[in-house]
Amino acid sequence: MRRIAGVLGLVLVLSVTAAFAGENPVLGTWKLKSFVREVFTTGERYNQLGEHPDGYLSYSADGRMYAFLTSNNRIAPHEVAPTDEERANLYRTMQGYAGTYTMDAEKVIHHVDISWNQAWTGTDQIRFYTLDGNTLTIMTAPNKSPFDGREGRGILVWERIRAPTQ
Repeated sequence: MRRIAGVLGLVLVLSVTAAFAGENPVLGTWKLKSFVREVFTTGERYNQLGEHPDGYLSYSADGRMYAFLTSNNRIAPHEVAPTDEERANLYRTMQGYAGTYTMDAEKVIHHVDISWNQAWTGTDQIRFYTLDGNTLTIMTAPNKSPFDGREGRGILVWERIRAPTQ
């Protein structure tokens, strides 16, 4: 009887995961192509992490996600253990967080449970998205930049990563 209950439980979990995966257009891993910050008061637009930022965004079928972004001009520390100045510079040139997510046809909400900036941990980060083939464009809800504190929004363009062929 326990074996049957265990098998039925496993089938239920796999069915829910498969159903979620089948209805989820953003499922998978995405590579960052650009990150533009738009400042509301001035209309200024600039590359938040430089001309060629690096980063990954991933949505999994179990409802978890992560985002990790870095500037294109990061300077490697001189030693494995960076100096305080090097550590601060490394921190200023990255963003990263993970958690769970919920979504509908036009927005995804990241429920952050771990973050590079502890102020984000425990928050919901609202993202509006459009999908055009293998290109995912995400616009943040209005927010204060974690880098300079100005009110605006981020516009991030991602490209879907294809699974390697074997």
